[in-house]
Parts: sequence; structure tokens; C-alpha cells
Amino acid sequence: MVKKKTDRDIDYKGYLQLEGLLSSQRPLSAAHDEMMFIVVHQTYELWFKLILFELDRVQKVFAAKIVKDADLCIVSASLSRMVETMKLLVKQLDIMETMTPLDFLDFRHVFRSASGFQSMQFRALEVRLGLRIDDRIGYAGKSFEAYLPKADRTKLQSVSCKPSLIEQLDAWLARTPFVQTGTFNFWAAYRKAVMAMIDADRKAVGKSRRMTAEAKRMENGKLDMMAAQFDVLFGKSSADMPWRFSQKALQAALFINLYRDQPALQTPFKILNDLMDLDELMALWRYRHALMAQRMLGTKMGSGGSTGHDYLVTTAAKHRIFKDLFALSTFLIPRSKLPRLPKAIEDKMNFRYWGQKDAA
Repeated sequence: MVKKKTDRDIDYKGYLQLEGLLSSQRPLSAAHDEMMFIVVHQTYELWFKLILFELDRVQKVFAAKIVKDADLCIVSASLSRMVETMKLLVKQLDIMETMTPLDFLDFRHVFRSASGFQSMQFRALEVRLGLRIDDRIGYAGKSFEAYLPKADRTKLQSVSCKPSLIEQLDAWLARTPFVQTGTFNFWAAYRKAVMAMIDADRKAVGKSRRMTAEAKRMENGKLDMMAAQFDVLFGKSSADMPWRFSQKALQAALFINLYRDQPALQTPFKILNDLMDLDELMALWRYRHALMAQRMLGTKMGSGGSTGHDYLVTTAAKHRIFKDLFALSTFLIPRSKLPRLPKAIEDKMNFRYWGQKDAA
């Protein structure tokens, strides 16, 4: 009688499916560095799988009509893991750069038609985070989808039909409480503080004896621009908003940044900060990849028919998703100038622990 294998009988090799995993590296040339090249790229795909797995949990939380405070800790934990994983993706390029251009040329010909551009998982990540088709750079004159197998194109189209993380984030931010409660209108108070700060700067410029007339003119121009940007932010109509976020979402994100020390806003602030870290790391990964491509190929055409370094540098600059969060710094004012929140609102943002005496 054959003994049935149980979970206790499984060993390290079996649990990790190492037989299949370690037999999937099959160099097509005799070049020594091809093994490293394959291992690094296969590892990339494993890390992409983990990032997408964590993103599943994040999007599941934000898909709810009401996002519970306790679930924000789950979102923060997954985003932190995604950020740390992206750091590894950037770091892995150090291993790739132990290969010289001559070493690369020894085997580059065996995969000339293949490219990391064809990574279905990375494209799915971009789409799910919120990179729009109109924001993409064309790849050798065509849409990136033209270079993917039909099955992958079908999968991506399915992903594109679902709400992206940035859309879910917008809806969540737009529901942020505290911004306007009862007779208190935070933005009216904040706009007053902002304009007072700008007026004080104008007076300082006018009184300055060290600045030339031209320098004063330029500085006043900057202040005019700043005032105009604030007017757009506080305006009643959001039709001309130059950002992707809705006006309510952008204002809420700014409020979270301004009062991030309040207990109720600490986790939301960390979530916004993690999203900026993720966006920055993805741009850094693209740029590092671009420098490596230039180092290896010079001005040669990139793999898969791309324009190599130039294409990758352009994507690093344009394929940004959470730029609105970075733009929030434009609207910050010093803590000392912040409007004091009503006590009722501060109480709602603090953690309250009621003892027996308090309850009485």
C-alpha cells in the first residue's frame, strides 16, 4: 500500500518546486554571461508577480464603498512591500552591469527579437496603477500592444476595463471627512492664509534693497503664478484643473499632507508617500535601464526594435502615474501659517480612550 504524502512529508525542494524552477534557465549560446542575463530577467518576473499579488490586496480594499480605517493598515503594508520590491528591481541592475558590452555582444544575437518591453506582467502593472494609453510613448512607431502575443493582448484589455488604482484613490480621497464640517470651511481659511503669505512676500520683495529691478520683476511674476495656481485649486469649477485628480481628491490629499501629524491622518499620509516612492522608483528603474542600454549598445537599436536609450529615457520622464501627488508641494505653506482647526475636528482626528471616570 502506497503511503499518501502529507504536508509534513514535503521537503524544501518540493515546497519551492525547485526542480522546475532551476531547470528553466536554458542559454541559447556558449557565452558565459547569458546565464546571468536569464536569471536576472526571470527574477524580475518573479518580483513583478509579487508586486501584482500585493496590488490585488490594495485594490480589493479600495474597491469597497466604505474603506475601513483598519484596512488602511493592510494597504500601507502591501504598498510598503511593493516599494521595497521595486528597490530590489533597481538594485538588480548592478548585477547586470558586471557584464561588459563585449560580453553582451557574445549572445545578444540569440534574442534580438525579444525585449523586456514584451513583459506582460510589467504592462499589467502599469495599467493597473493607472498609466493611460494616451500618456504612453509609441514603441518603434506602434502601440506597445502590437508587440504582444494575442493572448497577452486579450489579458491586458481585460485589465484595462477595470478601475485602476489611481481612479480608486481619487474616489477614496474625495470622500475624506474633516475638510468641511458644519460652519467650518477649511479651504476658505487656508486660502486666506496662503494669500496673506503671498502678500507678505510681495512686501518683502518691494522693500528689498539688494534685489535689482529685474530680479524684483521676476520674483513678483513667480508670486503671481503661485497665486493663480492657488486660485485654480480653490476655484468653484474644476473644469480647467491641470491635474489628473479631481478637485476634491487633490484638496483632500493636500489636507492630509498639511495635517499629517494628526493620528487619523498618519496612515493615509504614509499611503500617499508610498505611492510617490513607487512612482519614483519605477522612473528610476527605467532611467537606470536606459543608462545601461546606452552603456551596452551605444547608439545601436535596442532589442525588439526599440530606439534603445532614447526610448527608455523618454518613458522614464513621461510614464509617470502619481505626478499629482508630487505637485502638492506647490501648495504647501509653513506649519506656523496653517489655520488652526476647530477643536471638534481635532477631537475627531485623535484617538480617544475612555476610562470609567470619563464614561461617567
